[in-house]
Amino acid sequence: MTPLLDNINSPDDLRRLPEEQLPDLCRELRETVIAHCAKHPGHLAANLGVIELTVALQYVFDTPADTIIWDVGHQAYAHKILTGRRDAFHTNRQLGGISGFPRRDESPHDPFGTGHSSTSISAALGIAVAARLDGDTEHNSIAVIGDGSMTGGLAFEGLNNAGATNANLLVILNDNNIAIDPNVGALKNYLLGIATSKTYNRLKEDTWQLLGRLDRLTPGARPFIQKIDNSLKSLLLQKGNLFEAMGARYFGPVDGHDVLHLVKTLRHLKTIKGPKLLHCLTVKGKGYPRAENDQITWHAPGKFNPDTGEIINDKSPDAPPRYQDIFGHTLLELARANPKILGITPAMPTGCSLNIMMKEMPERCFDVGIAEQHAVTFSAALAARGYTPFCNIYSTFMQRAYDQIIHDVALQKLPVVLCLDRGGLVGPDGATHHGTFDFAYLRHIPNLTIAAPLNARELRNMMYTAQLPGKAPFTIRYPRGNADTADWHTPLLPLPVGRGRCLREGKRGAVLTIGTIGQQVAAALDRLSPGIVAWYDMRFLKPLDHALLHHIARRHSRLLTVEEGALAGGFGSAVLEFMAENHYTNPVTRAGIPDQFIEHGTRDQLLELCHLDPDSIYQLLLDLVD
Repeated sequence: MTPLLDNINSPDDLRRLPEEQLPDLCRELRETVIAHCAKHPGHLAANLGVIELTVALQYVFDTPADTIIWDVGHQAYAHKILTGRRDAFHTNRQLGGISGFPRRDESPHDPFGTGHSSTSISAALGIAVAARLDGDTEHNSIAVIGDGSMTGGLAFEGLNNAGATNANLLVILNDNNIAIDPNVGALKNYLLGIATSKTYNRLKEDTWQLLGRLDRLTPGARPFIQKIDNSLKSLLLQKGNLFEAMGARYFGPVDGHDVLHLVKTLRHLKTIKGPKLLHCLTVKGKGYPRAENDQITWHAPGKFNPDTGEIINDKSPDAPPRYQDIFGHTLLELARANPKILGITPAMPTGCSLNIMMKEMPERCFDVGIAEQHAVTFSAALAARGYTPFCNIYSTFMQRAYDQIIHDVALQKLPVVLCLDRGGLVGPDGATHHGTFDFAYLRHIPNLTIAAPLNARELRNMMYTAQLPGKAPFTIRYPRGNADTADWHTPLLPLPVGRGRCLREGKRGAVLTIGTIGQQVAAALDRLSPGIVAWYDMRFLKPLDHALLHHIARRHSRLLTVEEGALAGGFGSAVLEFMAENHYTNPVTRAGIPDQFIEHGTRDQLLELCHLDPDSIYQLLLDLVD
């Protein structure tokens, strides 16, 4: 039963509630999020951790005139429910439904779309500066950043710029000490020192009380008291305040789950002009003990029984393992044999299964925090000193390290193995997370080998090949989800770099594939009689197998290319370029991701939308031989 929430259709309705009812509203919101995520998998723990903060922000600030930007955005479920999307929330992350992340075209309460980390401060500052240029000096621009996003370099670039302005920017640091995996690095230790200093926090409370009295009596004295307070706090911590040094007034830390105290605090901050930062201590998974006690599993647990906490696994116990787990086990196998192999990931050891090697060889694995650019350059430097780093970054996040791939890896021909997990369509996370651009943005970089396995065994062999002497730099791109077979642990074999293979002979046309989309093609080919269409698995986008392409072009009058990547500039484009440069006139049909951002839905639904499912490919094959 949610009697309070049932009557809230906008933040205006929320602001009509008496303050004493806000804790009950938070309870109803938490129960709603738990009940929804139990049936419709999503990001559970992060959302439970910001329930009180979301309510307090919407209660105090005049949204959407005051703007709130949620960094990463996977913690915005309560925000969506309170801003007019309660009745549509059951469609969250489903095809045709609302997005699991903030989107500008979904609501005026989503002033800036998010999905990748560390963007909120820059975006909120831009909105604040635009407001000032428009003559608006009253409204606030708010960035809520947490879940490890503060370690991203972009966050500090924005904060550094903000400190040199007088924009009405409020940064709320949602400090829960965890991203998908526990936070790492010096910033974590710095924030922990602030949070655990009893003397510091006692002084902070006394200062807040004094400022509250001064607010009523002599507001002009507040800046003076704050300067004294900041000096004393720096003395107690035996270090300067990082955020103050960057020009933002620092407040906190405060309990991020005390909604009434948050309301009081935010009301104070609303009256203070210029850039400021509120440090909130929260617990990821708050209010659901199982999520609090196992924050990694419950980040996105899938379907579960909300009463018992049992995670419901719809897959057969005999189902093949995930590609990421095959990567993790194979990397450990390779590392046991090759002491120069290292593992690097930007804050996702569990997400990419580097935790498998990390458990046995922690000294040879490096979680560098949410810092993709640093991860690639760090890997390049390790390679320059004789090591073979396997740098594992989701395809969509590797976009953030594009310059580092070119300047620090490829230009110097360094033996870095770039492992692009989640290549292709990833499903309910949607447009911000699909790995559909990697073929197109990588294939024109000199010195770079680009490989994509058809199946689990090929993934293992590509990893083995990548770590052999003289095979770097090397990129391996593979998808999210379960592999094609449970019988994947076969002997490791080297592959001839830049060589494709013929998997089926045929006389009336040829289909060329790269990557696991070939499995969809195989299913379509099974519906044709043998010997009609030939199938070639190219394996490598770069170097492209020119000898094989000459053979195909001379043997087959019509060609079809299929890829689970952007058509513009991808694998099919590479084949067309080859045909044009060598004066072949064979008609070439290309199938792939169209020139648009693909929405959220199940992977099967999205393959069908992009005409990459077996039925659609079968029709293309019929057209090929017609």
